[in-house]
Amino acid sequence: MSMRRLAVLLACGGLVAWVAGCDDFRPRSGDGAEAPAAPAAAAFRSDLSGDVSGYYMPTAEVRAGDWLLRNAFIGQEADFAGWEGGPRRGVFAPVMFEFEDVTSPMTATELGEVRSGQIRVLPSRYEVTDGRVVFEGRADGVGVVSFNGRLDGDALATARRNLGDESPVLVGTLSVGGRTFDGVRFRWWAGD
Repeated sequence: MSMRRLAVLLACGGLVAWVAGCDDFRPRSGDGAEAPAAPAAAAFRSDLSGDVSGYYMPTAEVRAGDWLLRNAFIGQEADFAGWEGGPRRGVFAPVMFEFEDVTSPMTATELGEVRSGQIRVLPSRYEVTDGRVVFEGRADGVGVVSFNGRLDGDALATARRNLGDESPVLVGTLSVGGRTFDGVRFRWWAGD
């Protein structure tokens, strides 16, 4: 082994040892400030005895500025287990709220025309049980989104049996970018 290669290996080994020994080694943002810490696993909690997955569609328009609420989504048990026990990356979460920018141009998709400006708000914390949905998240443009609502298990079971129904199954208070909407009602839809 050449002296040059040996020097490089020793330098790399020293760097690894130094990083491993740092008690306060955290990633930094581009401006040198510490990057925000990931929420603790306890911030995400689900306790469900049955399947409540599906799209929850508002029964009346909910609009904050240019942002129109399209739906709230709740995933299946495996989605919760994966999120709560593993890495949280991408544009999918077991609970999320979707909005569209009503000023954005329409675009054609295989499902028809939709607004091109759409955003999913992923959770920074949630609690989902058989009778309750609590959510908090943030997305650029929309700001902080929070929801605290009651999930009606009997109405949900009826809607699932009928493959959808206009009756509300989830009712609660939604805040979007500092604006609060009381009594927001959602009906259940299985999706495509």
